[in-house]
Amino acid sequence: MGVPTLGCVCPVCTSTDPHDRRLRPSALLRWREPEGRERVVVIDTGPDFREQALRAHLTRLDAVFYTHSHADHIFGLDDLRPLSFIVNRESGPIPLFATPETTATLERIFDYTFSPHSTYPNRACVQLKPLGERTEFCGVEFIRVPVMHGKMAIVGYRFGKTAYLTDVSAIPESSFALLEGLDLLVLSALRHKPHPTHATIEQALAWAKRIGARQTFFTHIAHALGHEETNRSLPDNVRLAYDGLSVPVTL
Repeated sequence: MGVPTLGCVCPVCTSTDPHDRRLRPSALLRWREPEGRERVVVIDTGPDFREQALRAHLTRLDAVFYTHSHADHIFGLDDLRPLSFIVNRESGPIPLFATPETTATLERIFDYTFSPHSTYPNRACVQLKPLGERTEFCGVEFIRVPVMHGKMAIVGYRFGKTAYLTDVSAIPESSFALLEGLDLLVLSALRHKPHPTHATIEQALAWAKRIGARQTFFTHIAHALGHEETNRSLPDNVRLAYDGLSVPVTL
């Protein structure tokens, strides 16, 4: 729901610490190809995508990878329009990689963008693409990591020595093999109190210990967790993520 949460006056929602102001989670990956051209990929376009893109000074976008079809991960798709007009002049529509389930939801909600019968003249220049087990994009391999979000099967991603797993309530045993040898793990941890579709801090800590990444950041954090107070209780190599966090990664 984002923090501050609407209608709430709890200590975190009324905190003056900027780390306690949290937009809906997304990730931005930037790298340069050997010839020097910058590539920009986003994981999920939530309802705060426009604000996040402005903060990151985003002037182009090459692709989007979706984790699942819930509102807090897809409702910013329409804000891709101005960026898609820029990229379309160079290389065609922006590819949106998604599972069949997520694709179906995007086509239904954004039918004015994807329907072949749409007459909307300024619809986004985007193209839905099937997500494979391993998807190579501009020299970087995105490995699909299956995870569970309650009873819903969703997607995490590994690229290089980094993995991004949000909205996780369970990690299938077979997925741990895809998470070996990580330098950086970004993993959801909603709160301490159990939740039917999200991991607690305690569950996420156990997974982080098993995966053994050099550094872990928790994301998708509810207003039950104050930034500084929670960090003081975590191991040295585990911290809460925060809006605008930037970390170098090995691709």
